[in-house]
Amino acid sequence: MTLNAPGGLLSRRAAITTLTMLAAASRAQQRPQKSNARLAFLGGAISEPATVQAQVGSMRQGLRDLGWVEGRNLGIDARWAEARYERLPGLLDELLRLDPDVLVTSGPRPAMVAKDKVKSLPVVVVNIDDPVQMGLITSHTRPGGNMTGVTAAFRGIFPKRLQLLKDVVPAARRFAILFNPDTLPRQNLVQDVPSWEQSLGITFQLLEMRGPEDVEPAFAAMAREGADAIVLVADAMVWTQRARITAMCLEQRLPSAWGGGGYLDAGGLLSYQGDFPALYRRAAVLVDKILRGTPPGEIPFEQGTKLELVVNLKGARALGITIPQSVLVSADEVIE
Repeated sequence: MTLNAPGGLLSRRAAITTLTMLAAASRAQQRPQKSNARLAFLGGAISEPATVQAQVGSMRQGLRDLGWVEGRNLGIDARWAEARYERLPGLLDELLRLDPDVLVTSGPRPAMVAKDKVKSLPVVVVNIDDPVQMGLITSHTRPGGNMTGVTAAFRGIFPKRLQLLKDVVPAARRFAILFNPDTLPRQNLVQDVPSWEQSLGITFQLLEMRGPEDVEPAFAAMAREGADAIVLVADAMVWTQRARITAMCLEQRLPSAWGGGGYLDAGGLLSYQGDFPALYRRAAVLVDKILRGTPPGEIPFEQGTKLELVVNLKGARALGITIPQSVLVSADEVIE
């Protein structure tokens, strides 16, 4: 075939470019949107309305914006572990028997269970920290395998949360960090503590909470060591116990920093974390790519771009403290 252009034959480079574009268009035509798709969702938290709306609801809206409408060309099956992680393998088996096209997991533990049990089905992981460190993927830019996703963590977000709490209680000399080691391995915190202590001029007390029975012993340990404030690592177990934890914070006069604005409904002081609904809307984009034919291993693992600072003035009044104006003016939301 002869390709003509003004002034003569089209250059070899231009011809190659044209053929490449034609081939790409042909491949796109060979990967149309599926007429019907099935999405499975596995979460570790309690399936209360606020959680469902923030996660499944936000993802559902994101998919709708991309042309996937539940009941028309999309089915969604969701299962929740209700903070009982031992239920996750059985719930995942239930979902796999429904023959989904894509599995979405919410939180570290569901992601790890999927890694162990799901070898070929595409998986979109949401609301975790570092997927490479967790062993889910080999590279953020080219995950390989059957997983991709969106992380809620940001480089430096935890130190920023610590700094905000120090700004609120500048006289503090000791912070307690309450975390679930089944979600965040202790070593991940231990390796960063020396730099945090040096930069903030405080010491840290690391306390584990795997279940409800660990709450009271943790607060007893804080009292013994003289903690001035507490930072909580987001986790389904922490979520289910947030009212009890907040009550004990008030009892011991401990200002608290949390990993998500929803945790403050029981009276916590402040939260600095990613915008969870935004993460799930972004996950919908990754699901859409997979349903249109892109292998998950070729989709870069993304990091959320929106952070939210929420300050609870009601909680501050209950503790008898004043939030500095420098913190208030930076807040995305202030609870009166």
